Amino acid sequence: MNPYDKLHNGFPAYKSQPIIGITGNYGEKGCELADGYYRSVIEAGGVPLVIPPFAEGDSLLSLLDRIDGLMLSGGADINPLLLGEQPIPALHGINPQRDAQELLLVQLACDRQIPILGICRGIQVLTAALGGTLRQDIYTTHTTPTYAAESWSGSPLCPLIKHSQDAPRHTATHTVSICPDSTLYNIMRTRELPVNSFHHQAVCQPGRHLRITAQSSDGVVEAVESCEQKSILGVQWHPECFILNADRSMMPLFEWLVGEANTYRKARSIHQRILTLDSHEDTPMFFAQGVRFDHRDDHVLVDLHKMQEGGLDAGIMVAYLPQKERDEAGLQAATHYANSVLDQLEAMVNKHPEACSIAHTPDDLYRLKHEGRKAIMMGIENGYAIGKDLALLKHFRQRGIVYMTLCHNGDNDICDSARGQQEHGGLSHFGEEVVSEMNRLGMMIDLSHAAESTFWDVLRSSRQPVVCSHSSCRALCDHPRNLTDHQMRALAAQGGVMQVTIYNGFLRSDGEATLADVVRHIQHAVEVMGIEHVGIGTDFDGDGGVPGCASASELLALTCALLRAGFDEEALRLIWGENFLRVMRQVQQATMD
Repeated sequence: MNPYDKLHNGFPAYKSQPIIGITGNYGEKGCELADGYYRSVIEAGGVPLVIPPFAEGDSLLSLLDRIDGLMLSGGADINPLLLGEQPIPALHGINPQRDAQELLLVQLACDRQIPILGICRGIQVLTAALGGTLRQDIYTTHTTPTYAAESWSGSPLCPLIKHSQDAPRHTATHTVSICPDSTLYNIMRTRELPVNSFHHQAVCQPGRHLRITAQSSDGVVEAVESCEQKSILGVQWHPECFILNADRSMMPLFEWLVGEANTYRKARSIHQRILTLDSHEDTPMFFAQGVRFDHRDDHVLVDLHKMQEGGLDAGIMVAYLPQKERDEAGLQAATHYANSVLDQLEAMVNKHPEACSIAHTPDDLYRLKHEGRKAIMMGIENGYAIGKDLALLKHFRQRGIVYMTLCHNGDNDICDSARGQQEHGGLSHFGEEVVSEMNRLGMMIDLSHAAESTFWDVLRSSRQPVVCSHSSCRALCDHPRNLTDHQMRALAAQGGVMQVTIYNGFLRSDGEATLADVVRHIQHAVEVMGIEHVGIGTDFDGDGGVPGCASASELLALTCALLRAGFDEEALRLIWGENFLRVMRQVQQATMD
């Protein structure tokens, strides 16, 4: 065979493999790494990349843009001063070259949904970075833990065992009990696992982002993982040592990391090629509180940094109006408030023209993505903003409003709400005029929050397809805000779209919703309506968000979950925006003005 047949454009035609960044240890000669770490990654199908200890912020961010998974290697103790503690006499040597960098690295990687595996010191770094606490020395500080009176096996806890063995590192020296309801159990497929042990520090409390999933017989924490459905796992033993003795018993851990990294790599690559649009965000409600939109602001779930981290190109931010009095003074106040919120939104976006811009059409969105800028569209949530004045529709359309939600939680002069008193029996006479005028002006009609009677009246009255910008499936969660299968089929038949929302109360009738519930609603909507009629409207900053997808920074996790559920890139392109934009194009092109 001609060797050049194996080349593509002059480069070897290697299969794309995920890059796993491995934090390097630090010794007398600087950065160093035991070969079990990188050999295990290669064996699992990944490409290892050693990360030396450096703390320059811009370089760290650039690094995170280039890796698909992160492995935290073992090493010296963590400086207790970084955790707000004074050192105890039993503390061993610390590694100041690594500590600050790795604590920050974990936080930044977690923000970006990068899969993480922490090993020995790595589980402790992981825990400390995400708000947990450590025992500086288990032999002088360990007591029977308050979080469990017995191990996961159900056996009583025994006295403290030796956790720093003199045996060869590839030799198992004790067993750990694994929680059956855990990612670790799904990886290793056993309740009792023989492991090696070389440590004297350990996790004390995991904090709110992690949970304990393995213990030794004395109750020492041996594994933690994300309690938010993120690809984050830490183990106290050294699995990388086993491969040095041709023992593959620990390879499932590395295969898990490489597999999760591969899904993450694929999701990030897809986000680079498609346009991603969130059709409903209530973020402008918070702008008056001094939000810094160009920062990672803790006051809001959507800002420029979180959009970048989550791979979100565009969002429709709405001026939300709670339903209040409908007398003349109340209606005037509502209109004034809507304009005020839109003023704040425009001012916030216009402060950062290098990073974002107001968009009015689908073409604007694609142009801004090509320019590397985020796009913000404007909407109104609650037709209360126009009161009884049909002319205000033209005013708001000229301001750039792409859709208006006809009502919110209460009947208004346009229609009945799903949470109202059925004042009109659906659309009012004025509401019929509103529908006609919105069609004429090229403004999309949003039926989220509308009563079923309103829904059917609008479908009969509108000459254009309509949308539900943030609704979910009544068949899976019996809430009046959700759509029945009958409504969903009718919406699709008319050419409209339903944007599944990430709002706990619309995803589950009981208990806390998870990312898996979001996927279930999307799957059901696709089964009922067809792939061309389903999208995503998070309701972030309007109480939207679930563990694992709690802000714009975590939207890549939703794409990863959809990939695992079997959705391909074309399906994701439609769900992530093209379906909604198809309706927007049709509505805007039909305008008579």
